[in-house]
Amino acid sequence: MFVKKTLQLAAMFSVATTIFLFFMFGIFGISLWYMILIIPLSLVVLFFFFMMSPKNVINKRKRELDQEVLFAGRFLLVKVNAGRPLLNALIEGSESYGVASKYFKEIVDDINLGTPIEKALDNAVKYSPSEKFRKVIFQINTALKVGIDVSVPLTNVLEEITNEQLTEIRRYGKKLNSLALFYMLLAIVMPSVGMAIFVVVGGLLGLPIERNIFIVVVGVLIIIQMIFIVIFKSTRLTVNF
Repeated sequence: MFVKKTLQLAAMFSVATTIFLFFMFGIFGISLWYMILIIPLSLVVLFFFFMMSPKNVINKRKRELDQEVLFAGRFLLVKVNAGRPLLNALIEGSESYGVASKYFKEIVDDINLGTPIEKALDNAVKYSPSEKFRKVIFQINTALKVGIDVSVPLTNVLEEITNEQLTEIRRYGKKLNSLALFYMLLAIVMPSVGMAIFVVVGGLLGLPIERNIFIVVVGVLIIIQMIFIVIFKSTRLTVNF
């Protein structure tokens, strides 16, 4: 059902894109034969783009929750160390602000419906999009099942997550340097040098330099810029201390 709706949505956007490009090609005098390639290509690209949308939503929620997992864990730790029962700490966490409060509220709602607290925490571990949040809830649940003080494993897992985030920051710095280098080469150096060489060589050899060539080059540069924007956004580090 989802695939069918996605295909229909991709077809609608593909038709709209085709109509738009039809008029643009007519304005700039570009051959309409290119439409033969653009129509199926746009359909395939849009189909896979919309197929990835649920995964993108999950990844977005994961990043949002990863950004607050330390705050959420420390909030519970402070409440537990202050002598508050775990259930009360979860209730207060569900009434606070932030993305984590929504997941605490789901746990509290599950418990209010009659689910044992251990089972409700198991469900949170199973369905949480964030691995770090799952670690926190798993350690709390394990402590409850074993019957030990929750604050001890909770403190240990928060220290582990903090160290993981420090490692991620170091890796992100190296990755960002590599991406910036590729961006400089593909989006700035190569296009400018390539166009300069093309114009000089074309002038020396007497090759016709048409306006359509520059339009295609600008279009390719726009696509490259958009690709790098998506890459930088997808690799952006979301950590808080």
